[in-house]
Amino acid sequence: MSPNNPDHAPFRELLPRPGATDVDLAAAYAYPVGLDRPWVRANMVASADGGAVGPSGRSLDLSSVPDRRVMGVLRGLCDVVLVGAATARAEGYGPVRARRSWAPLRTGRPDTPRVAVVSRSLDLPEALLTDAPEDARTLVFTTSHAPPLRLEHVREHADLVVVDGVSVGPEHVVNGLAERGLYRVLTEGGPHLLAEYVAAGLLDDLCLTLSPHLLGSGAPRIVAGGSGTPGAPEHASVQSTPVRMAHLLEADGHLFARYLR
Repeated sequence: MSPNNPDHAPFRELLPRPGATDVDLAAAYAYPVGLDRPWVRANMVASADGGAVGPSGRSLDLSSVPDRRVMGVLRGLCDVVLVGAATARAEGYGPVRARRSWAPLRTGRPDTPRVAVVSRSLDLPEALLTDAPEDARTLVFTTSHAPPLRLEHVREHADLVVVDGVSVGPEHVVNGLAERGLYRVLTEGGPHLLAEYVAAGLLDDLCLTLSPHLLGSGAPRIVAGGSGTPGAPEHASVQSTPVRMAHLLEADGHLFARYLR
């Protein structure tokens, strides 16, 4: 196995076992056992100077083969992939495709996790609605102000949760997932959705890939909000949420950190 071949780059543990190469990704990223509430994990990638998307406007610019391996394991472990509508559109989201390697991770569960998406306009990639398997139908959270025609279309093809009011808050989503027994939650952003969960104190776990690129000051951060977010206060207060590092891995020049609240 050549460390210079990114298709076969081994994962090297830097913390807590410096130098170990026998990294079991499924064990390293396992959810807590015996959950009785949704555990919200975020998986994000950032450049070395903190940018969340590359020149094309997509996080794919910052990814790599090892990053996609981690992403695959995280999806195999979770019950539901949570994403904001803007990210679903920008990244071209569809239903999660099953992988043979997930079989031992998904015993007693559907072959693939569901996708849950939050959208006020219901402007969603059509594949999310029409291509999902029956046992992993897309779950859509929206508001009572959503366009009526879109509501009818989405209700026909997906499981729909309509929140009374003008916005869907993190607590609405977490409660809706809990009612369906979807406790192992993986959010893949985007930055504005992640900001809401951090502000609400509902993010338990951050899996962060640091990509060896420099993007400069133009790219958004992995958590974006404040005065630039519609409806946010003009001077949003800065909050600090203490976290601890569970592990730090390295592969092909990328760093993979897992932080727990």
